[in-house]
Amino acid sequence: MTFEMFLFWISLLIFVSVISSKVLDRFAVPVLLVFLGIGILAGSEGIGHIYFDNVVFAKYLGTAALIFIIFSGGLDTDWHDTKPVIVPGIALSTFGVLITAVVTGFFAMYILNFSLLEGMLLGSIVSSTDAAAVFTTLRSKKISLKKPLKPLLEFESGSNDPMAVFLTLGVISLITFQETKLISLVPNFFIDMGMGFAVGYLMAKFSLFLIKRLNLEYEGLYPVIMISIVMLTYTIALFFKGNGFLAVYVAGIMLSRVEFQNKRMIKKFHDGIAWLMQIVMFVTLGLLVFPSQVFPYIWKGLLITILLMVVARPAGVLISLLPFKMNFTKKIMISWVGLRGSVPIILATFPLTAGIDQANIIFNIVFFVVAISVFIQGTSIPIVSKLLRLDAPMNKKINYPIQFEKAEGMDAELTDVLVPYESPAVGKTIAELGVPKKLLIVLISRQGQFIVPSGSTVIEQADILLVLANDDDITKLQKIISTQKILS
Repeated sequence: MTFEMFLFWISLLIFVSVISSKVLDRFAVPVLLVFLGIGILAGSEGIGHIYFDNVVFAKYLGTAALIFIIFSGGLDTDWHDTKPVIVPGIALSTFGVLITAVVTGFFAMYILNFSLLEGMLLGSIVSSTDAAAVFTTLRSKKISLKKPLKPLLEFESGSNDPMAVFLTLGVISLITFQETKLISLVPNFFIDMGMGFAVGYLMAKFSLFLIKRLNLEYEGLYPVIMISIVMLTYTIALFFKGNGFLAVYVAGIMLSRVEFQNKRMIKKFHDGIAWLMQIVMFVTLGLLVFPSQVFPYIWKGLLITILLMVVARPAGVLISLLPFKMNFTKKIMISWVGLRGSVPIILATFPLTAGIDQANIIFNIVFFVVAISVFIQGTSIPIVSKLLRLDAPMNKKINYPIQFEKAEGMDAELTDVLVPYESPAVGKTIAELGVPKKLLIVLISRQGQFIVPSGSTVIEQADILLVLANDDDITKLQKIISTQKILS
C-alpha cells in the first residue's frame, strides 16, 4: 500500500465513523459499536479486505489513545458535582473492580476450562467500565440520571481503569514468572497507585506553574505543550513504578479544579483529541478482530457476559457500597450501567504480546463480551432508568455567540437563568427588576434568537438570560424572577 493510499483509507475510515455515529445516534446505538463495526467491516473478513494482525502495534496505539482519553475525562470533570462522591467512587473503582474480576474469573475458569490464573486474567481484563457509552446513549434519548448517579458513574469510569490495568499486569506476571508470589502484589498495589497519584498531583502543580509564567505569544502552542505534559506525566509515573493512567487522570482532575490561562481552549482541544483517539483506537481494534475466530465462542461468551452483568458487577457494586447510605434502586442502576468499553479490548492484547497460551481465546471472548454488554445494557439504560424512576430531563445546551473564560481571581461566572412562565418579571423591563449592581445580563435567548439587552428591554416568558455575576448575585436574580414581587 502506498503512502497516499494509506492516507486515503485513514481519512475515509475516520470520516465514515463520524458520519455513522451521527446517523445511528438517533437510534440509540452506542458509538463504541459504531466504530468497532466499521473496523470489522473494513477488515480482511469484511468488505474492505484490509488485513491487519499487528497486535503489538494495536497494543501501543491503544495505550497511547487511552492516555489522552483518560486525561480528557479528568480535565472535563465537574469538581463541584464530583467532590461529594469521591469516597464511594474510589470504593467502586478499587474494591468493586477487584470483586467483579474475582467473581468473573471463577465463572470463566469453569465455563472455558481455564486454570485459576487464566480465569482471573480474563476477569481482570473485563473488570473496568466505560461510562462514555452510557451517556452517549442517554444523550440520544435526551435524558440524564439523577444526582449523585451521573457524577459517581463518570468518576468511577475514569478512575477504575488503573485498577484493571494493575490486576491484568499482575496476573500476567503470576502466569509468566513462576517466582512471582501473589502476596507480592499487595505492596506493588500501594506503590503503583501511590506513585501514580503523587506524580499526577505534582505534574498538575508543575503545569499550572509553567502555564502562568510562559506567556506564549501564540495561543495555539498552549494545547501543544499540554500534550507534552500529559505524555511526560504518564512516562514519569512509569519510571517511578507508578500507574501512568492514574497519574494522567489525577493530573486532569487537579487541572479541572482551578482556572488558568486558555483553559477553555485547552479543554476543547483535548476533547477533540480524545474523540480522534477513540475513533482510531476502536477502528484499529475492529480491524484486529477476525469474526470467524469469534463465532466458536459465542455461547460461552454469552454466558460469561450474562453472569458478568447480573452477578459479578452487582456483587462488586453492592459489596463496595455497603458502608455508604444509598438506596437499593440507585445501587441497581449503578450495577446495570457497568458497560464494558475500550479498555478491556486493549487489555486483551496484553496476553497476546506476553505469549499466554490461552491469549487468543481470551481476546475473542473479551471482544464478544464488550460488544454484547454495550448492546444489551447500553440500549436498555433509558428503559431501566425510567422503570427505577432515576431518569432526569437533560438540560438543552445553548450555543451562545459569545465566549467567556474565567480568569484567576475573578469572582464571576457566565450562567444562564430561565424565566418561568408565571414569573413576576414577565412584562417588566430590566431596569424595573432591581437586579444587583454588579450583575450583568449579557444576552437574552428568546425562541432561538439572541437579543443584546438594554435597560428598556422587556422580559418575556421562557426567556433565557445569559448572566455574568458571582454566585450570590445569581441567587438574588433567581429569587427576583421567581418569587419576589416587583414594583413598577
